[in-house]
Amino acid sequence: MSSNLPQPQAAGIEIFGAATAAVAAERVRALDYLQSLGLGDVIEVQDEQIDGTSLTRLFLRPAIAAEWTPGFDTTGLRAVLDQRFPADADCNLEREIVVAMLVAPVAFRYPSHDELAAAVRIKHGIVQAAYKTELAFDTEEAERPADYWTYAEDTGFTVLPGKSLIDALRKASQPEDSGKLYSFSCYRATEYVTLLGIAQELARSNPALLARLQRRWETRAIMSGLFHDVFLREYGSMEAPLPPKYYVPGDRLWFRNPDERSADAEGFEGSWVFYLGSGLFNNFWKHEQPFTLTTKCVEIYHWRDGVYVDHAGKTRLDESIVEAKVRVSLADPAEVERILKLMVRLREPRGVYVDGGCIDTTRECVRWVCPGTADLVIPAA
Repeated sequence: MSSNLPQPQAAGIEIFGAATAAVAAERVRALDYLQSLGLGDVIEVQDEQIDGTSLTRLFLRPAIAAEWTPGFDTTGLRAVLDQRFPADADCNLEREIVVAMLVAPVAFRYPSHDELAAAVRIKHGIVQAAYKTELAFDTEEAERPADYWTYAEDTGFTVLPGKSLIDALRKASQPEDSGKLYSFSCYRATEYVTLLGIAQELARSNPALLARLQRRWETRAIMSGLFHDVFLREYGSMEAPLPPKYYVPGDRLWFRNPDERSADAEGFEGSWVFYLGSGLFNNFWKHEQPFTLTTKCVEIYHWRDGVYVDHAGKTRLDESIVEAKVRVSLADPAEVERILKLMVRLREPRGVYVDGGCIDTTRECVRWVCPGTADLVIPAA
């Protein structure tokens, strides 16, 4: 049943600083950028002073937001933009990123227009890389192209001296570059895709920081929790969750497996992916077959049907059974509706398996990267 209640105003994009004149100049640049995308007529601007900080807030007009992204659902946004800008569809991924940020329920904050523009380019680059990334699934083995990478237990996979980090990441993750699928986890793959998006932007806007990143990866990899802390900013929380269908192209997210038994199988605790825009999420195992929210939820739901215990007593999944179950369910609209009602719910806290779904409460985006304002700091090896 639809509601006649107005949609809450988006927090959108904020540009801030201590000097009012400087923020005003950045405001002009940001508005010029939005105008160049053909979005000048659908945004509103608010200028504020908060505890000595000047702030410009840019957001989608509430009536437009309710029409384009009802309930903060951004999965249909690309279709709206393709209809509005049919003669310039090549720029619609960039527009989709920007509009999704303009309608954000939690503000995207930047100290300059340069940081905003860099963030959009990073997200764009991550989407392009995620579309091309494909892996060989193996939860126990890991490999990289030997002409670019080396491995030691205490340093992880590092780039050979003199070899470009950007080229090394492409060869490890994109079979069109290497001609081969390499084995590593989807979580590590999200790190490589994110790192590639960052490195490509640093080559353009902050070569000195790219040089430090290159030197670090020739010495010791940054992985897992440290990777998250160094490179990413998490928004949303368990206490203040993001709307279930709010996604920004290029941001990293997690789908949780809400079934306790199958979640015990290594590699099936959940699924780390990127939102690609157009209602799609990348597929690390078949990159030319990205998921919709529906197909992703149906797949994760049926992981419970493929569980078995091997001869060593280890919980595993038979993916052929899962694929067969998925095909049957997708052919039955009533069954799809039943599954989605269960799965398109916010996830429960870690260790809790009662009645939650697979939708995470947070998303992750890259930190600031521009000279003079970057808060992405490469730690010493």
